[in-house]
Amino acid sequence: MSGLFITFEGGDGSGKSTQISLLAERLEALGHDVRTFREPGGLEPGDAGERIRDILLDPVHTSLDVRAELLLYEASRAQLVAAHYRPALAEGAIVIGDRYADSSVAYQGYGRDVLPVAEVHELNRIATGGLVPDLTLLLDIEPEAGLGTIAHRGADRLEAAGLPFHERVRAGYLTIAAEDPGRVRLVPRGTVDEVAAAVWAHVEPLLSGARR
Repeated sequence: MSGLFITFEGGDGSGKSTQISLLAERLEALGHDVRTFREPGGLEPGDAGERIRDILLDPVHTSLDVRAELLLYEASRAQLVAAHYRPALAEGAIVIGDRYADSSVAYQGYGRDVLPVAEVHELNRIATGGLVPDLTLLLDIEPEAGLGTIAHRGADRLEAAGLPFHERVRAGYLTIAAEDPGRVRLVPRGTVDEVAAAVWAHVEPLLSGARR
């Protein structure tokens, strides 16, 4: 593949959407073909990924089994990889994902604290066909602060899971970063401009091989 695959991870309220938008704008201004995606979901309302998203995030599904939850995330991810990520990368695009396989490890593996993390890694491998990001940017934020930034809107099913859950998620993310420092770069909390500068410092060195 000739493209570049970048993913953003982090707890709820960490500012991923803002930083993805800023990075995409900067890359496009340099002449790069940039394609952004989010998980779970798809590109068009009503498509398979968006329907799965509705199930996963709807607070009404309080009794959803953790294995069912994980498999739904993996189904959405498998479809996104096959239908969009691989074709875009083959065309030389810079693909930016708002969450990817690390989210399942952090949320369903460490956060739910029910499934063995090794099982989550194996399901990720199957769902993605082994597609690994070139760079993962982990926007770190304390759970209380992150949840506070999104308190103005109604919480989805995972956001409403409680502070201990989100503390385990953060600890899981930090473990992921420590275990794979070559791919996962920790971006500390800061102002929007400070975080954007840190993101760019990690992305810019990878651009020499990216097609324009």
